[in-house]
Amino acid sequence: MKKKNFYKLVEEICSADPRYKPESYEFVIHALHFTQKKLKESGHVSGRELLGGIKDYAIEQFGPLAKNVLNHWGILKTDDFGNIVYNMIKKKMLSRRDEDSLEDFKKVYDFDVVFADILRSSVIKQIKELEAEGI
Repeated sequence: MKKKNFYKLVEEICSADPRYKPESYEFVIHALHFTQKKLKESGHVSGRELLGGIKDYAIEQFGPLAKNVLNHWGILKTDDFGNIVYNMIKKKMLSRRDEDSLEDFKKVYDFDVVFADILRSSVIKQIKELEAEGI
């Protein structure tokens, strides 16, 4: 899909469903590619697989601000990612299989839990790496 078409479709989606900022749609596409690469999968990934990739990608991209960025875009829970994905499916920007469902995105994880202590975890990891190097 060409970028121009992508942004035009996102604009149409956001006009019809203003709950989420346009950036959230681009983020989901990047997170999908991140997830496919991580899973060594070139095609379809399940909703739960995508949510795992979204979590990891958000942490990689935004670090301790991940939850704040997602919340700023209107994304407060995993259900919101389902709504975004299904908005994109309606516009034929993404596809689904018969076994896929919006329910696959319901209450998969709690943002307060998965995005907690990111900074702390990052610092601990860096300290361990430095210790391993003898510094």
